[in-house]
Amino acid sequence: MQKVIQTIELTKIYKDFWGRGHVRALDGLNLDVNQGEVVGLLGPNGSGKTTTVKLLLGLLFPTKGVVHVFGKSPRDLDVKEKIGYMPEDSHLYDYLNAKETLDFFGRLFGLGREDRAKRADALIDMVGLSRARNRPVGEFSKGMARRIGLAQALINDPDLLILDEPTTGLDPIGAREMKDLIATLKERGKTVFLCSHLLSDVEQICDRFAILYGGKMRVHGTVNELLTESKTLQMKMPPIPSEGLEELKAVIRQYRHDYTDVEISHAERRLEDFFLKVVEDAKRERLVTAGAESGTGAAEFLSKAEEETESIIRNLTKAGKKDSMDAEKDSEKRVSEPQPVEKEDEDLIERLAANKLDSDENEYEQGKDKIDQDYDEGPEERLDMLEELIRRGRQQEEESEEKANDSNEKE
Repeated sequence: MQKVIQTIELTKIYKDFWGRGHVRALDGLNLDVNQGEVVGLLGPNGSGKTTTVKLLLGLLFPTKGVVHVFGKSPRDLDVKEKIGYMPEDSHLYDYLNAKETLDFFGRLFGLGREDRAKRADALIDMVGLSRARNRPVGEFSKGMARRIGLAQALINDPDLLILDEPTTGLDPIGAREMKDLIATLKERGKTVFLCSHLLSDVEQICDRFAILYGGKMRVHGTVNELLTESKTLQMKMPPIPSEGLEELKAVIRQYRHDYTDVEISHAERRLEDFFLKVVEDAKRERLVTAGAESGTGAAEFLSKAEEETESIIRNLTKAGKKDSMDAEKDSEKRVSEPQPVEKEDEDLIERLAANKLDSDENEYEQGKDKIDQDYDEGPEERLDMLEELIRRGRQQEEESEEKANDSNEKE
């Protein structure tokens, strides 16, 4: 099985102004994370969790030891393209709305305009911010900011997702959806490495976890290995009359004479489950909220890379051959026939003349839904359209000159 994360005697010592070892934040960490695993890192404040995350992201240099991500240095650009990171505090541009925020991060990863738009819409629905997609991020509550922070961490469809306190600030609905999403990503072959102070979250979603203290790993293993109590049994059964309970206790005491206190009581539901049931009842009554809503589950583009690699390569090959043949046909056609102004150019000119930018700003102030339809025609898109018109004009001039030169040579 491929090792996505590997640390060998990883050590980080923070030095003071004089270059002396001041704080040993991490001391000889040996940790492996395999592909498709969900691994949690626990520990009290100052135990080395954040330092470990920064070393995995290439934001810090280790004092001693080795850290590999996908078999390479975490500072390798190819490695960074495969990582999605949600920090403990989401530092976003307050004046951008949800869709613009995701579009910005999509541009950083070099995604095309159409791909950015599709992924942004899917992720906004996934994290339950459909009604708030046009609100500036600066107006978001902390929980809503965490939701959009998760969406930006997934915009590049990462193979490795690093989450620092993923459920902090989320309401119980968001926390449950976060855990469900992590489980779905695991099913799709993603690897998740998370740090959390909420032990119940780690217990529910992680395959393995490690506990740090003073920069050293104290324990490490699977959830079942570390949490199973072999000396105690737990039993669930339907309710029975009180006389039946006494008989059951008597039978148990026959086999364990030293176990005189046998506790049998009604099962209790978890508070999280009870809370979610109350919310679902409210939704069935069609009560409306202005805040975050339930998400739609993992977006479809967050796919398992191993299963789709061959089909993607085949599709790219077919598309490349088709584009090549189309280009040859278009080239032959342009030489033989004069080219009028293309329909696409006319559409671009009409859209520019319609002054879409001003209408978008007015509609945003009025809170109309039509802003979503005109989203792709903002300031940067208008510049792209102008550049496209200029490029096409220059291309037609060059083709006309070449055609004229060919005619002169023939004469």
